[in-house]
Amino acid sequence: MSLLAPDVHAELGQLLVALQSKDNSIRSQAEEHLQNSWTNTRPEVLLMGLAEQIGAARDTSTRSFAAVIFRRIASKTRKTPTSENTDMFISLSKDHAILIRTKLLENLVQESDRNVRNKISDAVAEVGRQYSENSESWPELLQALFSLSQAPEAGKRETAFRVFTTTPGIIEKQHEEVVAQAFASAFKDESVAVRLAAMEAFAAFFRSLSKKNQAKYYNLLPEVLNILPPIKESNDSDDLSKALVALIELAESSPKMFKPVFNTLVQFSISVIQDKELNDLCRQNALELMATFADYSPSMCKKDPNYTTDMITQCLSLMTDLGEDDEDAAEWLSADDLDQEESDQNHVAGEHCMDRLANKLGGLVILQPTFSWLPRMMQSMAWRDRHAALMAISAISEGCREQMIGELKQVLELVVPALKDPHPRVRWAGCNAIGQMSTDFAPTMQKDYYDVVLSAILPVLESPEARVKSHAAAALVNFCEEAEKSVLEPYLDRLLSSLYQLLQNEKRYVQEQALSTIATIADAAEKNFAKYYDSLMPLLVNVLQGQSEREYRLLRAKAMECATLIALAVGRERLGPDAQMLVQLLGTIQQNITDADDPQSQYLMHCWGRMCRVMGKEFLPYLQTVMPPLLELASAKADVQILDSDEQVEQFQQDDGWELVPLRGKTIGIRTSSMDDKYMAIELLVVYAQVLEGDFAIFAAEIMEKIAIPGLAFFFHDPVRVVSAKLVPYLLSSYKKHFGPDSNELNGLWAATVEKLLEVLSAEPAIDTLAEMYQCFYESVEVIGRVCLSEHHMERFIDAAHSTLEDYKDRVQQRTEEANAEDAEDEQEELMLAIEDDQTLLSDMNKAFHCIFKYHGKTFLRPWERLINTYEAFLKSPDATQRQWGLCIMDDVLEYCGPESSHYANYITQPLLHGCKDQSPAIRQAAAYGIGIAAHHGGPAWSAFLGGAIQVLFEALQFPDARSEDNVYATENACAAIAKVLHFNAAAVPSVDQVIAEWFKYLPITNDEEAAPYAYAYLAELIDKQHPVVVSQAAAVFVFVGQALEADALSGQTAARVVAATKSLLTITNTDAASLLLQNFPPESQQLIRGYFG
Repeated sequence: MSLLAPDVHAELGQLLVALQSKDNSIRSQAEEHLQNSWTNTRPEVLLMGLAEQIGAARDTSTRSFAAVIFRRIASKTRKTPTSENTDMFISLSKDHAILIRTKLLENLVQESDRNVRNKISDAVAEVGRQYSENSESWPELLQALFSLSQAPEAGKRETAFRVFTTTPGIIEKQHEEVVAQAFASAFKDESVAVRLAAMEAFAAFFRSLSKKNQAKYYNLLPEVLNILPPIKESNDSDDLSKALVALIELAESSPKMFKPVFNTLVQFSISVIQDKELNDLCRQNALELMATFADYSPSMCKKDPNYTTDMITQCLSLMTDLGEDDEDAAEWLSADDLDQEESDQNHVAGEHCMDRLANKLGGLVILQPTFSWLPRMMQSMAWRDRHAALMAISAISEGCREQMIGELKQVLELVVPALKDPHPRVRWAGCNAIGQMSTDFAPTMQKDYYDVVLSAILPVLESPEARVKSHAAAALVNFCEEAEKSVLEPYLDRLLSSLYQLLQNEKRYVQEQALSTIATIADAAEKNFAKYYDSLMPLLVNVLQGQSEREYRLLRAKAMECATLIALAVGRERLGPDAQMLVQLLGTIQQNITDADDPQSQYLMHCWGRMCRVMGKEFLPYLQTVMPPLLELASAKADVQILDSDEQVEQFQQDDGWELVPLRGKTIGIRTSSMDDKYMAIELLVVYAQVLEGDFAIFAAEIMEKIAIPGLAFFFHDPVRVVSAKLVPYLLSSYKKHFGPDSNELNGLWAATVEKLLEVLSAEPAIDTLAEMYQCFYESVEVIGRVCLSEHHMERFIDAAHSTLEDYKDRVQQRTEEANAEDAEDEQEELMLAIEDDQTLLSDMNKAFHCIFKYHGKTFLRPWERLINTYEAFLKSPDATQRQWGLCIMDDVLEYCGPESSHYANYITQPLLHGCKDQSPAIRQAAAYGIGIAAHHGGPAWSAFLGGAIQVLFEALQFPDARSEDNVYATENACAAIAKVLHFNAAAVPSVDQVIAEWFKYLPITNDEEAAPYAYAYLAELIDKQHPVVVSQAAAVFVFVGQALEADALSGQTAARVVAATKSLLTITNTDAASLLLQNFPPESQQLIRGYFG
């Protein structure tokens, strides 16, 4: 019996028909009516009506469609009376909800048609998700599903597990035995469809559990694996694919669960990969399962006796599966669309898998079994074998870099002959290997093997096949990007002559590639490119002035890129009047762009940026043309779509420009392509602000308000936040240079900016991006360059720093706890990256503290004191990074708070003394620097401490290998610190003359440009006093000073003063500087030093 009036059902029935109409206008009106007259005003009537339609409609299409609409409406977001957003179904009154869900469950149990039942199960799962996520109960649901899982009809049993798959959260985890028993029973079900549905449900349920709870279900794995062999024996590729996908999910969640059965699974998966009776997707899913273990548990793969050898063999075999029915590559050569989708082909799957194996297992594991095949394959009569061998080298070179770079000569001896292979696809693969190796083995490839590579690749540019010569030009891009101009110079004539010929080729993709390669060579060759300017620039201008048809748009875009990179390479002077002509051409092209998908638009933005860098302030008149489209791109909001149906999800999955994110039962589509454009536009704004400086100020306030500040909180795309953080200081700098450092305009812009900067320090979720936010903050304070933070600002900064440090401590604690876990070895790479991110974050935080102290001095101490317990804990930490961080903070207190720093002596003195003896050079450097700063700025209160600190500074100087690359800065800071103590606190030093004599032995200082001036200024002071140590060693003084000048460690007034003192010393002691110069310095340094000494 219906709970709704017949006229309500009649209206709803008509609406469902209209919603399915093929007439767009009828369908649009129906959608509007559904929204306004039902969803917004009486959702409970709508959902009840749909539930009854699902049960009562005679035709399956209406029942199915009603279920789809039910799910869509139930999942909509609705505002509660308190203005909070909530899901539609959970917002209904309790009585209405019970009636509707009861009817929905009744429909699920009674429906006989499989497709309709699946649609109903999706609706049930959505409602179940809402109850589960809101911690509310729907007790009848679990009971109904468990009953369905025992039903006599296989289709109904399958439906129960289908709901579990979609919403695993509804399974009550406290009933472990019941759950395990239900799954175990289903894994043995007589129906393959039920067994597969149970596998998928188990994978979803397992993924929802904590690591600890997952272990309780490990014993079900053998039963799961038993499902696969019978399916393989039946040669049902589709069902076997589904099973393998479920296993992939389990392997991602808990690879170590497979440890007892791993070898058996490896052998089974390999048998699937090599079984050509199965379809390609099934074989590739087996390959993906094995590659997943390499991603998530490389140690288990390394230990297995069969895994590596068998996987490499199968990857190489798959890589030979290409060019079917195209033995002579005629079809391949005739293709003009080089971006044809090949990702579903076996040879591509094999290549990608080889790449993953190399990156995850490493060269020590991968190289030997790979190269046991490659030489034989390169000698094979079958071109596919030779092609596969070359593509394998391309695939593994990144992951095996450390091992292969030492064998580069032998690898090139294998690859280079392929560039003369009779088969065009092998030559193409040879070019691909050369290009990939040029990137992965840079700069060794370019420095040591440039002649081998360039001499081999140049003839390929003249291949008869357009596709091969184009790929040779592409390989040159990789090589030249990392090559020094001196390496390229002898080859420029031949390279550009060949590329010039490619520009005349009839194939447009060859012309486009030639332009890209010429642009890269120009960028690398810089001024050396000038001699080719006159022959190439007119050709490029001709392209830009020529055909405007749609098919030539990319060619024109590449010509723009090439012309502006050449302009950047040769410089403004060589460009002459062509600069104005070029920007006018760019302006004309911009005016004629009408289509949103025109590739010229994006290229044009970068071209304008390059011309700005070339022309500097001459570019200003063109800003009015450049800025409007750039600001529009940079201001773009996130394009986010909520996808209601599986059809929509499938449609969006096929579009490369979208990223799909599951969120609370819905799928959110985010257009990544528009975000990439936004990032590029903001990046170019950085260029304009950087180059044009004060002249860019007319745009700065608007960009700060509408682009940079909102960009800091653009949480859809990390790179946008990072580049926005780069932009903020440049905009402030532009304002400062235009209006002046103390102007009201700058103060106003800063006041509008600083609050947001402090806000993002607490809001940024990504650790690496948070470091960028701290950098943005301290660079901005540095731009203002004076007192610019109120006490409120400083308190907010400390709030943010406290939150950041507490989160950091939690991460350190978690890493400590996980260090002894069974899979710790597999997490090593991620662990090192996480530690590196944290070190960068601490470093940028440290610079932010430094900057505040630099401009605010002791006024920062009161807020700063709130974290004193953290500083103290860091100073005593066994972690070197934390000790260094604490010391650097205390160094700032000593440097910028003067005598006030003595209040913190109890916290500082012991870490400074212990730090000078630390095994870490960075800590010794920070400690020595701190002692020197205490002498320079600390005042009388520090005198007693400094007298005793001399001894530990000498201990720092006597560290083993004190002048090695790692230790030299710590050593030189200790040397400079002794000079500061002797200069500012000599009275506190016992046996001063003896200390001076000992100190003199540890000169020179030639690396640290901050430490050197203090040490040499003190040396000049000793000369002025005609101290016996320097008078008796005048020759050594001259050599020490010469070494500092030679290393550019001394400059400006300090250099002039030290040189003048040294000259007087040489005169007093009658020391022959000329002979010392000849004996101790090479000719070029002699000339430099003579310039100082006259």
